[in-house]
Amino acid sequence: MQSALPPVIERHELKYAIPRSYVEPISRFIAPYCELDHHSAISDGHFYLVNSLYFDTRGLEFLQQRMYGKDGRFNVRVRCYGDRGEAPYFLEIKRKSGFIGVKYRSVATAEEWPNILTDASYQLPRTGSAKERANKNLFYRIALSYAIEPKVLTQYRRRAFISTINEYARVTMDTNMRYRRQNHYDLKPGSDMINYDNETIYTKDYTRDTSVILELKSNVGEVPTWMLDLISTFDLQQQGFSKYMNSSLVSHFDDGTGYMSSDRKARYYAGA
Repeated sequence: MQSALPPVIERHELKYAIPRSYVEPISRFIAPYCELDHHSAISDGHFYLVNSLYFDTRGLEFLQQRMYGKDGRFNVRVRCYGDRGEAPYFLEIKRKSGFIGVKYRSVATAEEWPNILTDASYQLPRTGSAKERANKNLFYRIALSYAIEPKVLTQYRRRAFISTINEYARVTMDTNMRYRRQNHYDLKPGSDMINYDNETIYTKDYTRDTSVILELKSNVGEVPTWMLDLISTFDLQQQGFSKYMNSSLVSHFDDGTGYMSSDRKARYYAGA
């Protein structure tokens, strides 16, 4: 299902930090308009694993652009699904301007990844659609021109819905967010992944247990009425959220231990 997404996606994106207790009520609320995507439908609890390896320059230029809210900022990442870190790999450039996001995506096989970045003699393949080849070439050119390096591997569990009545509308809820700082190209998560999903990181007013990130995505200029009703019914307060930025900042400060509850901190130091 994931590989069937179009190579270029331009969409309106709104993010919200919500309590975990909202997950099932929101799922029921949107049921008349949406269905679970394939991966959620076949996964335990309707949540599937997403692994994203984020890249940046040596001086963390992309992170700084995100921190200071630069218009037209972008992320460079490679994504795969499941707990094995295996192909197919999805090479992605994600640009953001205001509430509009544009994602350029291409697929890399196990033979291509990470050779596209590590083999000086690598030649871009001539297979795939014209847009697919253009996106892979874009990833390759940005990788070379910015001399990107692997920085952070993130993982989370996602429940995703797709609209059954709109041309393009998507609802995702992400939870159990973890990260690992790294300087290699392996996307396989492990026991060394560290949680950063405490509500004191996500919320702005510190008054609600907001440990899940809800995202509403639709075609530009075509936000469905039912999405507006969802926002109103659950009194959702829009806020920006970057998995790359939040995991990076936590990792640079204290690996999240300052945000952990006492029981989680005890397990962390015990190696659990």
